[in-house]
Amino acid sequence: MPTVFGVGLSPFVRKVRVVLAEKQIPYDLVPVFGPQAPPDWKTMSPLGKIPAFKDGERTLCDSSIICTYVERTHPTPALYPQDPYDHARALWIEEFADTGLVESIGLPIFFNLVVNPRFMGKEPDRARADQAFAEQLPPRLEYLEGQLGGSGHFVGDALTIADVAVASPLTNLRHAGYDVDPKRYPKLAKHLDAMQARPSFAACIAEEKGFLGG
Repeated sequence: MPTVFGVGLSPFVRKVRVVLAEKQIPYDLVPVFGPQAPPDWKTMSPLGKIPAFKDGERTLCDSSIICTYVERTHPTPALYPQDPYDHARALWIEEFADTGLVESIGLPIFFNLVVNPRFMGKEPDRARADQAFAEQLPPRLEYLEGQLGGSGHFVGDALTIADVAVASPLTNLRHAGYDVDPKRYPKLAKHLDAMQARPSFAACIAEEKGFLGG
């Protein structure tokens, strides 16, 4: 059974967990947060970032690399398109979410309002979070709104890694008390609702809400 190392509230750990759940692959989750790490942590994750992944004697790090490995070892159901252009577009949307969305949501909003006060003993900076939500995030949400097709998916007419990657950091946005405005971004708001309703996401979210106390 493979092992995921990290914490569920991380959008990158969540992305890997959702991919494993969509493919119905059982796994163990080993918490890694701050000093709480296995002795060989820096061997598994040289940059010290989560998630890391172990499959037998094989270890990997970085959520995109892990998801690619899982796809190659468990190709059904496919989460990466076969068409070369669609495949590239799915990878691009994944990268956009992993960088652009996480950059706009992670430190200024989620860490600021959720992680710092609950786990670091730091006061939240609501003004900083409000500014990021009002100024930094909208151009990225507008771009994603324009990339969603009539199928409700980012690439083609079926679930891909692009859908998982976008919904994961937006889940952290909701954990922090903000949301995607359905009037301003109707397709994206509908997409997020649909993704969070999937059993793969819903199980993670229920666990995370329990951890956060509600």
